[in-house]
Amino acid sequence: MNKIKHPWLPGLVAIFALIAVPVWYFAGDRETVLDHPWDSVPRRPAHVDHASLMDGEFATGQQVTAACLSCHEDAGEQVLHTAHWRWESDPVQLPGRDGPVTTGKKNTVNNFCIGIQGNWASCTACHAGYGWKDEKFDFEDTANIDCLVCHDRSGTYRKGSAGNPAQGVDLLASAKSVGVPGRENCGGCHFRGGGGNAVKHGDLDESLYYPSDDVDVHMGRYDFKCVDCHRTQDHVIGGRSISVSVDNANQIACTDCHDLQLHQDARINAHTATVACQTCHIPEVAVRQATKTHWDWSTAGDDSIEEDTHHYLKIKGSFIYQKNLRPEYRWYNGLADRYLLGDPVNPDGSTLMNAPQGDIRDPEAKIWPFKIHLAKQPYDTGFGYLLQPVTSGEGGFWKEFDWNQALELGGEVTGLKYSGQYDFAMTEMFWPQTHMVAPKGRALQCQACHSENGRMDWRALGFDGDPILQGGPARQRDPNAGEGGAP
Repeated sequence: MNKIKHPWLPGLVAIFALIAVPVWYFAGDRETVLDHPWDSVPRRPAHVDHASLMDGEFATGQQVTAACLSCHEDAGEQVLHTAHWRWESDPVQLPGRDGPVTTGKKNTVNNFCIGIQGNWASCTACHAGYGWKDEKFDFEDTANIDCLVCHDRSGTYRKGSAGNPAQGVDLLASAKSVGVPGRENCGGCHFRGGGGNAVKHGDLDESLYYPSDDVDVHMGRYDFKCVDCHRTQDHVIGGRSISVSVDNANQIACTDCHDLQLHQDARINAHTATVACQTCHIPEVAVRQATKTHWDWSTAGDDSIEEDTHHYLKIKGSFIYQKNLRPEYRWYNGLADRYLLGDPVNPDGSTLMNAPQGDIRDPEAKIWPFKIHLAKQPYDTGFGYLLQPVTSGEGGFWKEFDWNQALELGGEVTGLKYSGQYDFAMTEMFWPQTHMVAPKGRALQCQACHSENGRMDWRALGFDGDPILQGGPARQRDPNAGEGGAP
């Protein structure tokens, strides 16, 4: 029998054997699952250089639009029927309502700047049109469509009051530059919603203009643009957010590109029937720039408080911002309820502005990550409903710092009676988190949820406790079950 020449060899063989066990256990003899993000993404359309097609001087945005529509003859009519133009949904049925209602920026309140009615000239700086300064704006006039806000590629185009081009914008240079929308076009409004960078969404801010892959793996590592996922047909841009929408028509999803059974570990794949992809793959948001989580309007107008953008502004009140925000988790089936003007406030706690629908018994619901924004905003103590103040413009709160006057003016605009008595009510608004997807190496691991100090409130979600400790996989809902499919 030959002697072993290397005495360390048996130990090395044993180590390799130990390593091989978990590799075999997790991967088995299954075919390796590969994921190439661009495989399911349509190639961007060829860009036509417009530099030689646009000439002369443009004195107004409407003149640029006329030039665009002279070639793109169907575009105007297409835009007129989009949510980006109308800021209002088709009629939808909400829980407990007698009939369908419309929702959208145009006619609902939120718990940030509260609402656009009476404040049109300020809020419509982000509208895809020109001249929306009051309730008389004509939504059937294609001449007022702003083509440049989505298609300018010069990086110099800016919008101002009532959505008109900002003073000093070179309209000819912008017209010559037009092309496929980039992150700057979308982000100019969506990264700055609520009056500033990073205010509203939590998962959308200016760090996404040129992100590293640890901020967003799709935009950073793979150079995705917004329109690669938010695909567009006849100017209808794919995607929905329950900040204004309550249905899931024209929604986009991770599974448009990714297979639910993508993971090599079957135990992870078993989660996809009840846990949204975003829950594990977006462990934190606001990873570079803090986002607003609390807004207290009741302190606005106080000269004694020192002003600071992230803590207090006289015109808006007090704020709390948070960075590296851990989401909160709720069941969500893609639909939402909606607080409408005139609905009663919750006298025993917070009024929910857009509660996500779904629970543990709902076979369509999954556990989703949310940013939940808390606010304190004016309501009518006589009638018991939230009020829409006029904040900007003549007589508005930002000029007069008179809540009573601002609320009276708001009532005249909305038609909602004001009793003359007001106070401030607590509200909550839900923002599904779906951007800032981390690289897979930073996805949540088992102990992030299944541990003594895990991030899930299992009882609030409808479980008796951690489902792993309460029986493991047998406790999971059957995705094919109907009502009552939960344990």
